[in-house]
Amino acid sequence: MKIVIVGGVAAGMSAATRLRRLAEDAEIVVIEAGDHVSYANCGLPYYAGGVIEDRDALLLQTPESLASRFRLDVRVRNRVTAVDSVAHKLTVHDLGTGDEYAESYDRLVLSPGGRPIVPRVPGIERALVLRDVADADRLVAAIDGVGDGGPARTAVVIGGGFVGLEVVENLIRRGLAVTLVELADQVLAPLDPELAVRVRDELVAHGVDVRTSAQVSALTSSTATIADAAGVEVDKVRADLVVAAVGVRPDTELAAMAGAELGPRGGVLVDEDLRTSVPDVFAVGDAAIKRDALAAPGEPEPFALIPLANLANRHGRHVADVILGRTGMRPSVGTAVVGVFGLTAASAGRNEKRLRAEGRPYRAIHTHPSQHAGYYPGASPLALKLLVDPGTDLILGAQAVGRDGVDKRIDVLATAMAGGLTASGLADLELAYAPAYGSAKDPVNMLGYVADNLRTGDTRSVQWHELDRLVRDGATLVDVRTPAEHTRGTVELTLDGAPSRARNVPLDELRARADDEIPVGAPVVVHCQAGQRGHTAARLLTQLGYDVRNLDGGYLTWRDGTRATVADG
Repeated sequence: MKIVIVGGVAAGMSAATRLRRLAEDAEIVVIEAGDHVSYANCGLPYYAGGVIEDRDALLLQTPESLASRFRLDVRVRNRVTAVDSVAHKLTVHDLGTGDEYAESYDRLVLSPGGRPIVPRVPGIERALVLRDVADADRLVAAIDGVGDGGPARTAVVIGGGFVGLEVVENLIRRGLAVTLVELADQVLAPLDPELAVRVRDELVAHGVDVRTSAQVSALTSSTATIADAAGVEVDKVRADLVVAAVGVRPDTELAAMAGAELGPRGGVLVDEDLRTSVPDVFAVGDAAIKRDALAAPGEPEPFALIPLANLANRHGRHVADVILGRTGMRPSVGTAVVGVFGLTAASAGRNEKRLRAEGRPYRAIHTHPSQHAGYYPGASPLALKLLVDPGTDLILGAQAVGRDGVDKRIDVLATAMAGGLTASGLADLELAYAPAYGSAKDPVNMLGYVADNLRTGDTRSVQWHELDRLVRDGATLVDVRTPAEHTRGTVELTLDGAPSRARNVPLDELRARADDEIPVGAPVVVHCQAGQRGHTAARLLTQLGYDVRNLDGGYLTWRDGTRATVADG
């Protein structure tokens, strides 16, 4: 069997090496238009920032090493220009010699990746992108000022997603003044605003000029014009260099040449085994749509575009198995993580914004535990959010922000999602514990306890963005923290133009003071700092006959949510 793979990075090279491990007699050809194959593209921002000092460390394999170890015919600087899926033949242009030749195949694997999205604005041709090693070389040269007499001092980064934030951090590391421009009303779209605001805070604390609900409307050789979301010019900033990190769109050109059907979200439509609509043609990686593990039952378009390296590598392995008669791959939940100046943000599955847009019922849970035992030195807080299907108790999504322990918790939650574990079932996970690593009640277990209390009805909660309506409709808001905590800051709403603060009845005095200070008959919302004391207060008042809800995530979640509204407005 002759298998031709177009694209030699994550998915393509994973497919090629897996094929060789399983089929020594197969003829395997890899065609790559760029100069390199099997390179660490996720490391490119860190090479530009000097964290990775050795450029060669990014080059995991070469055509020569792949030929020696795997007997692969790897051809760099060769571009496929035509696909004849009936004749099972490709037309290939050798970029080095200028020659054109035909290449036959029995099975064709398309792994072209994605093309960087670049806004169409005047002067955008000078913007750099960061997709491959050559792009990283250009960025490093621009930072160093190679060829124009001096190093760059200012930069504008367009796009506040994962790659954009990595670029920002590394440009700051290189000593540049950076303006980050994001069209959405927050950075890091996979997070909900009350968690994303913490990432924004970290960027601002390190000197980044963060502009959300904004766009670059024009570039000159040294400046960037910034407009609001409606396109109205609001500012002009210095920009010795500009990086477009808006994202990628699937490269579907070859699939279209082959006659393959494209999916509803712009990628190549594939089945669960990565077959396109054309016989003997497969599509993998960023170019292909993914089966969405969280699609609602009966959803007409259960697909997602998830341009992540982990998933691309899984695609490569899986397509090799399928070609050789094996099957089996889980749909994706889209787990991702990013570091921002020592802060870590991660997510898996749906966020609340998307669930609302889909009209799906959900239950939100916020907690603010320490990443390990509070009495052990170095404890730092986490902000965790879990989204749960109220009908099945299955986990729909998870988010986390903190300085330590974020990746561990998101990985556990993503694993629970893959295994179909319920949110309440998190309470019974047996997780590794020692004071330096976690708590006897791990933050993941605590999410399970909260989920179980909500599932059984032992506690009812209200979200930070629902509080205004409830208080406006007559609910009494009670802060059950200590007077000192209350004085430092409590929930304060504006009703009919006038401020309205929560009344302070500390938890330890609640039994004695409830009858005199909390009206009976109207709903009551209690809050503490992070939610746990609020749960205790809610249970107490419920048993005293009150109609009670606990403010989910407490004062901290309300504070972050309202700050996000102000910051991004």
